[in-house]
Amino acid sequence: MTIFLCGFMGCGKTTVGKLAAKKLGCGFCDSDDMIVEEQGMTIPEIFEKKGEPYFRAAERDAIKSLCGKKTIVACGGGAMLDPDSAKAAAESGAVVFLDVDFETCYARIRGDQNRPIAASSTKEELRRRFDARYEIYMKHSTIRIDANGSPMETAELIINAVKNI
Repeated sequence: MTIFLCGFMGCGKTTVGKLAAKKLGCGFCDSDDMIVEEQGMTIPEIFEKKGEPYFRAAERDAIKSLCGKKTIVACGGGAMLDPDSAKAAAESGAVVFLDVDFETCYARIRGDQNRPIAASSTKEELRRRFDARYEIYMKHSTIRIDANGSPMETAELIINAVKNI
């Protein structure tokens, strides 16, 4: 089964995903890292040279290519906003929403030049984006995890939740 972790930038998908994968003895993949490797460019370079729509198409392709694999996938913050990606992910495994409050996410992402949207947005703009995405994450996820605890606690919550699927 594929476990797709979704949530806002800075919610801990990569950190928690690696821990959960190690405990479950399965693979781990960060969809953003996969795209960077395939494109031969950083995410800021992709946004600058090819635009956000191009990046989102690459993101959709990456998500679909991971369906059916025994792995945990840390999805980019916008991956599950795409209905086709969300549907494919839900049909091939579990979509786990890591629910973390905005202030925590913001503290982790502010000034991060590797996140084009975070780097080019004000705190207020990011808050609006967070609020707009929240309901979409809820709608497209099969499991919601309160991820405000430690990474290890969150990994354990994920493991316990997916055992029941």
